[in-house]
Amino acid sequence: MKNKSETSKSNLRVLGIDPGTATTGWAILCEKDGKIEPLAYGHISTSPEKSDEERIFEISRDLKDIIEKYQPTEAGVEEIFFFKNQKTIITVAQARGAILLTLCQNNVRVASYTPLQVKQAITGYGRADKKQMQAMTKSILNLTQLPKPDDTADAIAIALCHINSRKINNLNH
Repeated sequence: MKNKSETSKSNLRVLGIDPGTATTGWAILCEKDGKIEPLAYGHISTSPEKSDEERIFEISRDLKDIIEKYQPTEAGVEEIFFFKNQKTIITVAQARGAILLTLCQNNVRVASYTPLQVKQAITGYGRADKKQMQAMTKSILNLTQLPKPDDTADAIAIALCHINSRKINNLNH
């Protein structure tokens, strides 16, 4: 588990997750008094030499550690979209299932977002490309550089999408 942390106190902590078997991106964003800032972000990487069950277990275990450390109460998780490779969609779906179960077991409320919804929330354009998404994410959070790998940047965008959706849907207390 690799991450970048900053200390912060917040009224709301949201965990954004970009599911994957090889790489699962994650980000914890804090919102306090209308200001959003990153608390921590990173990715969980698993080895292709491991079995599917070992990889899924590793994702779940590392995610549980992140939840225990940062105590998010809500999470935004990206929905799976259809891939050309049928084998890939199955393993990603398995990882997403383990992620949803881990969130539920740790009392984290979950909302799911399609890639189109995330792009719309961040750029205002549902067909934005990855570079546009990364530039907007960097700008919104005043980051000095883009988080790497792409899965981490995507997780940040998913967390931002969730925070914006809460405001639109009046999900605040």
